[in-house]
Amino acid sequence: MELKDIRARIDAIDDELVRLFVQRMDCSAQVARAKQTTGRPIRDPAREREILNRLTAAAGETCAPYVDALYSHILDLSRSYQASLGEYRSPLEAQIAEALKNTEGSRLPERALVACQGAEGAYAQQACARLFRYPDILYFNSFEGVFNAVEKGMCRYGILPVENSTAGSVTQVYDLMEKHRFHIVGAKKLRIDHRLMRKNGSSGAPITEVVSHEQALRQCSRFLAAHPEIRATVMENTAVAAKFVTDSDRDDLAVIASRACADLYGLDIVEDDISDSPANFTRFICICRKLELYPGARKVSLMLNLAHEPGALSAIVSRLALAGVNLLKLESRPLPGREFEFRFFFDMTASVSDPAVVRLLCELEAHCDRFTFLGCYDEE
Repeated sequence: MELKDIRARIDAIDDELVRLFVQRMDCSAQVARAKQTTGRPIRDPAREREILNRLTAAAGETCAPYVDALYSHILDLSRSYQASLGEYRSPLEAQIAEALKNTEGSRLPERALVACQGAEGAYAQQACARLFRYPDILYFNSFEGVFNAVEKGMCRYGILPVENSTAGSVTQVYDLMEKHRFHIVGAKKLRIDHRLMRKNGSSGAPITEVVSHEQALRQCSRFLAAHPEIRATVMENTAVAAKFVTDSDRDDLAVIASRACADLYGLDIVEDDISDSPANFTRFICICRKLELYPGARKVSLMLNLAHEPGALSAIVSRLALAGVNLLKLESRPLPGREFEFRFFFDMTASVSDPAVVRLLCELEAHCDRFTFLGCYDEE
């Protein structure tokens, strides 16, 4: 056969493929309507695996990888089409609509019972005071204690650090996000002003040990490197460490904590701001068990588990770019017990008051092994 004859045959096959593809998409729409009546999610991993196994086996050894790539993409397109159909309302869409309808007020309430890690004077307490005008605060020894207090209904809200401009993400908090059920309803960036302090009235003996939270010590690494004679000891919180120094009989002990702790615990400031960077900020999130969506919120956070296969993450990022959504942060954490598989955290500029954004989220949900909408909120 001559080249033109082969191309004519390819054109005829392509025409038939398009006709069959349109029929397949029509069937996908019917599947979406059937799932809507039963409340089932768009994605059905077992069914997709069955399709890929059957078709790759039928294709033969040579063409199996190409058929796998082709139909993986066709299944992606099918899920996106189902999610975009007006008659299909995903559980996520219903959840967002319900929260928009039932959230009271235009912002976080002035009065609330809030869980914080540490003690009075902790940076989490300072962030709490910026988010709530009259908070009642319960203190917990660990980040998990804050999650538990919110999840079990002991406190309506909880404050947790998630990221520092110098030391990076607070990985312990990100790991706990997979374990607990919660939503993000607000965020606050707080300037961190670490100071070296010792007990009021100390004899002036040389400092041989400094105590503080792990993140605070990491954020003051240059100071500690310049003083190798000082041993750094990790404690659960900067404010707890400050109280520990106050209650200690040792004159050689110091703490790295905030100015607020100096006033609260009667400490003398030995050196002012000793952070590695003068622009040292920590981002705190406010979590709640119930989804609350306040008017004008412009930041969306998601937690996704993606298929362990080439292009899975790229497909999500490309879909966000296609929708014109500004991706602010992408964080990955390993999945416990699953070798070389990761959970991804996305922060983006978007509002669920926009129906197009809700449709986009529903499409992303259809692409993921596990999809968690963490919230849409304001960040001060």
